[in-house]
This record gives sequence, structure tokens and C-alpha cells, in this order.
Amino acid sequence: MEEPSKRERLGDVTRSTQTLNSMLSASQHGDIAGQGRYVEGSILRITMKNFLTYDYSELYPGPNLNMIVGANGTGKSSIVCAICLGLAGKTALLGRGDKVGLYVKRGCSKGFIEIELFKTGGNLVINREIHVENNQSLWMLNGKHCNQKTVEEEVKALRIQVSNLCQFLPQEKVGEFAKMSKIELLEATEKSVGPPEMYEYHCELKNFRNKERELESVVKEKASFLEKAKQRNERNKHDVNRYYEKKRHLDVIELLEKKKPWVEYETTLKELNGVKKEREEAKRHLSALKQAQAPMLRKIHEIENRLKPTEAQIKTKTAAIKEASLKCKQKQDELDRKHKEIDDIKQRLRLKRMEEEDHQKRISNTRQTIEGLKAELAKVGDQPDVTPQINAVTTELRQIHEERSKIEGEKADLRRERDNLHAESKMLEKKLNDMNNMMNAKQEKLRGCHRDTYSALQWLRQNRNLFQGNVHEPMMLMINMRDHRFAKYVEMHIPFHDLRAFVFQRKDDMEKFMTEVRDRMNLKVNCISAPEDSWSKKPPSRHIESLRRFGFFTYLRELFDAPDEVMSYLCHQYRVHDVPVGTDKTKAMIKTVIEEPYLRVLYTVDERYTLKRSHYSNKISTSNSAVRPSQFLNITVDAEEKRELEEKIKACESKLNAIDERMKALQKETAALGRRDNELLAEKKRLFELKGKKRQLEQKISTKQDSLKQMEQSVINLKKLEEETQEKVAAVNSQKVLIVTGLMTQMKLRAKLTMEKVYLALDTVGLIAEKTKLENDCREGASGLKIFDKKLSCLEQRKTQLTEKCKELMKSAKSICRIQSDEPLPEGLQTAFSKLPDTLDEIDAMLNEERSRAECFTGLNENVVVEYNRREQEIKNLEKELEAKNNALNTYRQNMSEAKERWLNPLKQLVEQINVKFSDFFRSMQCAGEVDLHSENEEEYDKYGIRIRVKFHSSTQLHELTAYHQSGGERSVSTMLYLMALQELNRCPFRVVDEINQVHTHTHTHTLSNLTSVP
Repeated sequence: MEEPSKRERLGDVTRSTQTLNSMLSASQHGDIAGQGRYVEGSILRITMKNFLTYDYSELYPGPNLNMIVGANGTGKSSIVCAICLGLAGKTALLGRGDKVGLYVKRGCSKGFIEIELFKTGGNLVINREIHVENNQSLWMLNGKHCNQKTVEEEVKALRIQVSNLCQFLPQEKVGEFAKMSKIELLEATEKSVGPPEMYEYHCELKNFRNKERELESVVKEKASFLEKAKQRNERNKHDVNRYYEKKRHLDVIELLEKKKPWVEYETTLKELNGVKKEREEAKRHLSALKQAQAPMLRKIHEIENRLKPTEAQIKTKTAAIKEASLKCKQKQDELDRKHKEIDDIKQRLRLKRMEEEDHQKRISNTRQTIEGLKAELAKVGDQPDVTPQINAVTTELRQIHEERSKIEGEKADLRRERDNLHAESKMLEKKLNDMNNMMNAKQEKLRGCHRDTYSALQWLRQNRNLFQGNVHEPMMLMINMRDHRFAKYVEMHIPFHDLRAFVFQRKDDMEKFMTEVRDRMNLKVNCISAPEDSWSKKPPSRHIESLRRFGFFTYLRELFDAPDEVMSYLCHQYRVHDVPVGTDKTKAMIKTVIEEPYLRVLYTVDERYTLKRSHYSNKISTSNSAVRPSQFLNITVDAEEKRELEEKIKACESKLNAIDERMKALQKETAALGRRDNELLAEKKRLFELKGKKRQLEQKISTKQDSLKQMEQSVINLKKLEEETQEKVAAVNSQKVLIVTGLMTQMKLRAKLTMEKVYLALDTVGLIAEKTKLENDCREGASGLKIFDKKLSCLEQRKTQLTEKCKELMKSAKSICRIQSDEPLPEGLQTAFSKLPDTLDEIDAMLNEERSRAECFTGLNENVVVEYNRREQEIKNLEKELEAKNNALNTYRQNMSEAKERWLNPLKQLVEQINVKFSDFFRSMQCAGEVDLHSENEEEYDKYGIRIRVKFHSSTQLHELTAYHQSGGERSVSTMLYLMALQELNRCPFRVVDEINQVHTHTHTHTLSNLTSVP
């Protein structure tokens, strides 16, 4: 704002009573003498209590330019925060904490903001009470409780826009002004200095343009659809004509199919009448044939009566013959059994003879064996005694058995020891595998969050021999927490990009690794070179005992283990040896703790505190953030325990190898003793055999002699056996004579009965021959009778079939013609039938011809005609719709053109006014600057924007103001001059700019001071 008199500065902001002692424009407490110069919505008073750095403070801004000057940390930005939050602004606009409770002074449970705004008819007082516990606020408007929405509506009515960077520019948002796009800058300018309806017109035009695009798209789609529908109907017109031609043929086919059953009925009726006449003629002829055959049938009946008794006698004779034959067979079977009995008796005699021959041979062989044994016994009687040799061998065998027992005992002890070592080794390996699985879990987490680092890790493990110094895997794998509960502090303190970094002892190894992994494998990885002088054992600046009274119990370095190079880097870079970790007691004493010197970063149970000391006033500013739960380091492995497990496994393997070697040596000794034992046993067996051979020979001779006596006593008497056999054969032959006599008697009876049967058969043959002659005579007449009988049956059946067929044909014909059973044929059908052929052949020929013609029209159905008619109607409807849409589009374009005139012309004038002021300001600085309305397409209203172009050096061209092309000071000066250019067109009650000189050079600051001091 311009000031009519000399600028005044607030030289310092202190917090002794937490009030600002000087403001611009003679703004003393309660002095609002210049109320007439305030515009609607100007800030008259700001009161803060327990807010950020203030215990209590009141400010009374003047109606013109107000400038607050002070050192860092004295509370300048706190006033800006109070204005934003007190006018219902969002915390996101300030770029600080995201929760409103964070703006309450530390240690207080609630804070207070009160802002008084100038308003004709009575000032507006807004109160906001902020509670830390639940991040809630209580609002009051002119002393009455209300909600935040009511406050927002009142603030909006006064044209206050704290979310508009052209009106309200906090410290953290100064840099974002230059990052605003041309479109965003135009909208902010319209809201800030344009007429109230300008931004509304702009939004309305953008909506109009979107709807115009939609209408154009609809018109284009409907026109395209209409054209396609017309083309499709034109193609289908030929199919419709073909459909009607096919329908004519189908109508003729329908008439032919209706007449055909009537012609079939008349033809069948004629055939039925002919069958009836033929049936009556066949009946008369059949009756005459039956009367002529009666005498021959009676003669045949008499012969059949004479044949019946003769056939009965023949059956009786046949049964008697069968019985006699059965008895003959029984006698023959008995005779055969007697023959077999005689053969069995003779066979038993032969077997006894053969048995006696074998008996004599065994006796002779036994005598020869006794003679041989006696000769061998005579030879053995002269050999010496072998008992002393047997005793010596027995003693040596006993010694060998004792040695083998000792070896087996030692082997059993070794096996037990080996089994125990195996069990212990498996248990140790299981524990080691569990630890390795935990390391694998870490690696899986690494792969999930950064696959390139995981790929580089696999390459390193395969190529570790390429490096001369120590190369450590990513720190998140090498850091091992001593207690997983404290992993969150280490993970909070070390950024993730370092947690996934590889650590190298030598820089040349790191360069070699980067060449392979980054350049050749194209992997994005981080690498770190450890300090040349180790920091891993560097002592902290203060002993932990001196901090225990604040609740600190250790430093970060003591919470984890890591290789020397990794620990050295963390101490050097993040000073983990100097960052204390505290308890709830620390959090309770935080006000006292932050006053301690040498503390830069510290941790309580759930928070991290960062302390900064101002270079101007030596005041301490703090920031805190919540400690997040650990994601990567909460998996812990005791490295010392792992090393001990590996050493124990190696010791077990060494003992097992020693046991295996001893077992092999004992096995060799056992094998040698076994071989000697076998040799001694064989020698002992030979000696025993030699000693007992004489006794064995004597026993064998005695046994053979006893056997010989028994064989000589059991000789068979063959002569007596032959006599017994002859007596048995004679007895069997006597029985055979009786059987043969009975057989001859039965054979004679069978022959007599057979002759009697033959005589009866001859009588039967004569009667049968006579009967056959009569039957042949009868058969000749009966064949004609059967023919006529069969013919009559066929005619009867044919008559029945034709009668039924006539009924069915009549019913079918009337059904096809759709007439009742008692109705005559309509005259219309009779007339149509008269024009058609009268015979079935002609009707079938015509039907085939019409069907062939109809089949030529393939792929046609009634849907073609229905679709054609439907599309014709649709084309008419589309033409009407298209005409209506075109009219609507033309009307819409006319309305949009009028809206464009209402918006664009005032906007161009507004931008031109801003450009004039902006250019004048730059010319006064010996620089150049322009502001223009930029759009690539005049019809794209959402692409319009304000373009700022500046030139700070005579040797350069005008360049668009961006976040990258100009320096920080140039962007800051351009921002300030643009806001000053808007001041002449100001429609907002006030503007706020915080830390506008944060990147200014001395020249920029002096220039802006001169510009702002000009009346």
C-alpha cells in the first residue's frame, strides 16, 4: 500500500511482554484516528495468546503500508500465521505443520487468536480458540459462538482471499509464486483485482466452451450416424424388392400345397371303390373251392384214426428194447471190471519181483562198503596224537576274541559320541539357519522397496574378488540392532537412501563398482566411501552419565552393531555417537533439555527434536516430528552369537572327522583279526577231524553191519507169492462165466423185441403212404384256396387302409384350408384351384419349380423389410434432431460470443493497466518488464493466462518469469513489483508478503525500498 508520509519500520520484535512496541503509520494502542482511510475488510487489530512464540501480543496495523522488521526467530512469520488461521485459512497454505494444534505454544494446552476487521456499520471481530489435545477450534463472531463455515462466508464477503498468492504470500510460499503457471496467475489476478463478475464470467466461458465441444461432438456423431443410416438403407432397398418377389412365389406354393391334399383325397376315393368291387368277387370264388374239397378231408381223418393204436404199440416195443440194451451194457461193464481185476493181480506180482531184485543189490553194495571202511581203518591206526596242537590254537583264538571285544567296545563309544555330535551339529545348524532366514527376510524387504539395489547386491556377492579393500553390503543389512524396540530411532535418523547404500573402504573400489553397476548395468544405487580416519570409536562430546538426570540412557551408536567402516561413516555423517535417546522423563522435561548446550538432535520415546540456535540473537528454535515405526531394522540378529555358532559347527565337524579316521583304523584292525580268526578256526577244524576220524570209521563199520543183518532177514518168498496169485485169478474167472451167461440171455430178448417192432413199422408205412397221396390231392386244391383266402385278406386290409386314408386326407385338406369339418370348400378357393393343375404329377412339378425359384432368393426374411421401414423412420427422426442440435449450437455460440465480449475486453484493459505499472517499475530500475494476456487459441478459454516477461541485464532478451530461468533475487523482485502493480487496481482490503527479501541482494533491497517509499 502507498503511504502519504515517510515510511516507518518496526525495528525489533521482542517477547518481554510479547507485544510489538512500534507499528507503521502512527498505529498506537487504541488509536484509530485515521479510520476514514481504512477500506472495507482492513485489519484493525490482531491479538495472539499462547500462539507459536508469543505468550501474549496485540498489533494495530495502519491503513497503508505496514512493514515488520526483525531478526530470525523473533516471531515475524508467527503474525502471518495468525492472520491466516484467524481468517479461517487452511494450515496447508502456510507450509508448516499440518495440524492446527502445532501452532499453539509448546507446553500450553490451547492458544487464542482474535482479529478485528474494518466494516462499515460496525467492525467484525473474529475469535479462534485452538485446542492441542484434539486439534479442534472454537469460533466466535462478534462475541457469539459460530462454526468455521460462517466465518469463511463473512471473510469471503469482505473479498479477503488468504488462499490467493496475489493477496496472501506466506514465507514458505514466496518461491511458489514464480512456479505458478500462466493460467493459475490469471485466475489469482482475476480474483484479486478484477471485478467480482470477471472470474465468474471466465468460469462461465470455460463451461460454455466445454458444453460447445459436447454439442459439436453430438452434432458430428448424429450427422455421421445419419449418413451411415442412409447408405445402409440404400443398400437394403434391393433386398426389399427381392423379398416381395420371393413372397409371390411363396403364395403360389401355399395354394398348391392347399390343393394337393384335395387331389390326393379324390384319387384315394377312386382307388377305394375299385378295391371294394374286387373283394366281393374274391369272396364268391373262395366259397366254390371249399365245397369241392370236403370228401378228401373225411378220408384223411379215417386213416389218422387207424394210425394212432399202431404208433402206441411201436412206442411200447421201443421202451422194452431200450431196457434190454441197458441190462446188456451193465453185464458188459461187470465183465470188463473182472478183466481189470485179473490184470491188477498180475501187476502186483511183477512189482514184488522187481523189489526183491533191488533188495539183493543193496545187500551186495553194503558188503562192499564194509570191506572199504575196514581197509581205511587199518591205515589210520598208525598216526600221532594232535591234542597239544588243538590246545595251542584254542588259546590263540581266545586272545583274538578278547582283542576284538575291546575294539568293538571302543567302536560303540565312538558311535555314541558321533551320534551326539551329529545331533549337536544339527541343532546348531538349525539355529544358524534361523538367523540366516532373518537376514533373508531383510533382503526380501530390500528387494520389495528397491529392486535395483537388490540386483547390485547379487552382483557384488558373485564378484567380491574384484575388489581390494572391504566392501560392505547395504547398511540396512549390515546394521544389527541389539534390541529391536530401538530400531525406529536408528531408521528415523539415517535416511533411506543411505540405508540402501554400499560402503567401501577404498575409493578406487567404489569407482570400479559404480562403473559396473551404474554405467553398464544401468542400476540406480547409492555408494559411500568410509572416512580415511576411523570415527567408529570416537567418544561423545558429553558422557551419558551427565545426561541421565534428563532421562537419557544411551547414545544411538550403542543401540546397534555394524562393521567398522559402516559405523565410522555413521559417526562422521550423522554423529550417531553424539545423539542421545531418552524416555518419557525426557519428554516431560523437554523445556529444560532444549536449553542444554551441545545438543543438536535428541530422541524421546515417540518424538525426534531438532534444535537450531539463531546467529543473530542466540535464541533456540526447535522442531519436532513423530518417530515412525521401523520397517527395515526391526529384524535383529546377534552377530556374536552367530559367530559362536559358526565356530561350534566347525569344532563339531573337526571332531567328527577325527572320529571317522579312528573308526577307519579300528575297522582295519578288526578285519586283520577276523582273517587270523578264520585261519585258526580252519586249522582247529582240520585237527579235530584228524583226531576223530578213527572213531568215526569204527562207528560207520558197526552201523553198516547192523544194516546188512536187517536186509538179510527181510528177503521176499517169490514162490509162495506166485501160488497165491494163481488162486486169485481162478476165482475171478469163475465169476466171469456167470456174467457172460446173463449177458447172452438179455441179448436174445433184445433181438426178439426188435423184430416185433419192425413188423408194426411196416403196417404203419402203408397207412402213411395212403394218407400222403390223399393230402397231395387235397393240397393241389388247397393252394388255390389259400391264394384266394390271402387275396381276400389283403383286399380287406387294403379297404380298411384306404378308408382311413380318405378320412385323414379329408381332415388334412380342410385343416390346411382352415375350414370346419362340416363346411364345404369356399368359392374363392375353388376359383383359385381351377387355375391350377388337376393331377398330382403336375402339381408336384409346379411345386418343385416354384420352390426352386423361391430358393434362389437366399438370405432374405421379413426382418429385412421391417428393418428397412424402421430405419426410414429413424432417418426422418435423425434429420429433425440434427436440425434442432445445429440450431441449438448456433444459439449457444451466439451466447458464448456475447459472454466472451463481457469478459475479454475488461480483462484486456485490466492486463494493460497492470502492464503499464509493471513496466514503469522496471524502467525505474534500469530494467525491462512486460505483462500480457497469453493464449495459443482464442477459443480455448481454459488455456488463457498472464505471462510475465522480465529482463535484468541490457545484454539479454526478455524472458518469461519461471522457477528456473531467473535467480532467486530476480524472481523475488519480479514478484514484489507485480504485487505493487496490482496495488493501483486493488479491490482486496489488504495484502501480506512474508520474507520478501529472503533472497535479495543489497541492490535489490535498496531498489525496492526506494520504490515502496515513493508517495
